[in-house]
Amino acid sequence: MKRSYEIVQMDVIRWAEARGIIQNSDAKTQLLKAVSEMGELADGVNKGDRELTIDSIGDVLVCLINMAAILDLDIVQCLESSYQEIKDRKGYLTKEGVFIKEE
Repeated sequence: MKRSYEIVQMDVIRWAEARGIIQNSDAKTQLLKAVSEMGELADGVNKGDRELTIDSIGDVLVCLINMAAILDLDIVQCLESSYQEIKDRKGYLTKEGVFIKEE
């Protein structure tokens, strides 16, 4: 059974609160942890290790959810804000990895 993002997000926040992470950590600490997890994610992607990639994406998300909670931000609203900023951009990504903007 697949659970919704919102349910998993609340589970992560409750888990972090039960361990004192939300109350005793700060945004900078969670940011540094997320950057560390991004290094593991890069490792997983570069090595083609699917399990490490899955675990690392999840770990990065946990850190970002924690950071948003510490800052009293709704992470879905943060995502929505970014989407609203990019949704009308025109262009495409080339095979070489270069994004070509269309005016």
